[in-house]
Amino acid sequence: MRHRIHGRRLNRNSGQRKALLKNLITDLICYEKIVTTEAKARTLRPAAEKMITLAKRGITNGQSDPAKEVHARRLAAARLNRVRVVEDDAGELVEVDVVQQLFSEIAPRFMERNGGYTRMVKLGKRPGDNADMAVLMLVGDNEGSN
Repeated sequence: MRHRIHGRRLNRNSGQRKALLKNLITDLICYEKIVTTEAKARTLRPAAEKMITLAKRGITNGQSDPAKEVHARRLAAARLNRVRVVEDDAGELVEVDVVQQLFSEIAPRFMERNGGYTRMVKLGKRPGDNADMAVLMLVGDNEGSN
């Protein structure tokens, strides 16, 4: 029986599982939309929402005490991969500071929203191994642009 057992193992040991979630959260913040298996998306969703809440609290508490915002940024940097290399519109590779993007773009967008920052849409089965696939995306103003 699975009473009082929290979380999914995802067929990985704890170090691999932490690294996987760290990479998935970083990609979600960087691209604002990722396609993954349904089990990974269900595991990722609460962790991603907690990161956005951490950034929101860091911004609001940082207005009265700047040290609190620094503390929140350091906590976020510990739980994310700090830099992600992405391709821009011109096709060139650019380094993106994910923590900066979280605090300057994503968290201010959700300041008026109390939770529910992500949406999971089921896609069906993957052809190769019949795994249930899902899209995990940030809810917001740019829903039609992706």
